Amino acid sequence: MRLDQIDLKILKLLQTNSNRTTKSLAEELQMSTTPVFERIKKLEKEGYIDNYVALLNAKKLGLKQTVFIGLTLQGHTRSYLEKFVKQINEFPEVVECHRIAGNFDYLLKLVVEDVEAYEKFIITKLTLLPYLGSVQSYVALSKGKQTHELNLEGL
Repeated sequence: MRLDQIDLKILKLLQTNSNRTTKSLAEELQMSTTPVFERIKKLEKEGYIDNYVALLNAKKLGLKQTVFIGLTLQGHTRSYLEKFVKQINEFPEVVECHRIAGNFDYLLKLVVEDVEAYEKFIITKLTLLPYLGSVQSYVALSKGKQTHELNLEGL
């Protein structure tokens, strides 16, 4: 499927607010609701839209600390990597896990209540992984930018 400018505009609008009605999208696009609805369904079917979610306010929920962890594993076999990712997916504190190039094998993003909760995570979960190598932590002091919107300009 090749995306045209209308598809891209729909994706941009849904990124801003996925809770919008088809009617409001159609009005903004100056189209009728049926073609907009059909385009959205096609974008979903083709995998351009993965999911619709509510973005929660972590601080309001008492999750005030973000920590980034760069870590290496002792081995780099497929088995090590699969075991690591499987285990990390069981930790609710970890909101993102990326395999990266550079000084670390993985970069984790955690959102926890405070530094004490982070320390507890390190002691009771992360350091118990048998294939863990080195770990470096970066405690976020403030947030300069956070978005989930992809740049669709030029596509």
